[in-house]
Amino acid sequence: MTTPGRGLHGRVLDTLGPAITAGEYPPGSVLRTDELAQHFEVSRSVMREAVRVLESMHLVASRRRVGVTVRPKSEWNVYDPQVIRWRLAGADRPHQLRSLTVLRCAIEPVAAGLTARHATAEQCAQLTECALGMVANSRGHKLEEYLVHDIAFHRVILNASGNEMFARLGDVVAEVLAGRTHHEVMFEDPDPAAVTLHVQVAEAVRAGDATRAEELTRQITVGALQELDILAP
Repeated sequence: MTTPGRGLHGRVLDTLGPAITAGEYPPGSVLRTDELAQHFEVSRSVMREAVRVLESMHLVASRRRVGVTVRPKSEWNVYDPQVIRWRLAGADRPHQLRSLTVLRCAIEPVAAGLTARHATAEQCAQLTECALGMVANSRGHKLEEYLVHDIAFHRVILNASGNEMFARLGDVVAEVLAGRTHHEVMFEDPDPAAVTLHVQVAEAVRAGDATRAEELTRQITVGALQELDILAP
């Protein structure tokens, strides 16, 4: 259960975070905690808690007698899922989607090759189940249902790779997949060719064919990049 204090600072973050990532407060802007508390009609302790969260994301720096200073974008924790969500909700969406999808192109094919080498029988079964779930929800405008299985599929790939650095990118990939769906940067039904590729990746992983798993996953990520050229140029 969410405590009242946490609910209040969450409300502040839901407004202030997107405003910072959208550039409404340019780098170097100084925000006064007292003024912010008055603006949001919350206590200074609630405001300080919200600022601490923003500091943990490297969006701001807090200094005594100076105030809360907005940091340059180059210093933000751009891998933080909440920062990604805020950026996808703003005008920076096309750039953010593209940078995240290029990251996927670089990481996921290699992860799939490793998964084909290291996946357990249970992980192979999970991957197949996710792929079949995608197939079952790929028609009839069931994008939310499809998204659940799509996210799960890519989490298995990253986790089963055996590389802890890849595994930690699961939340990042989940955010970009969710962002495409929730901001309608998707076709009404997923590309049938992409759905088939997911099934084929699961088959390649089960067969232990690392080269094929890597190549098929590269086709998935490159295809996602090409979709952005059409839907979010």
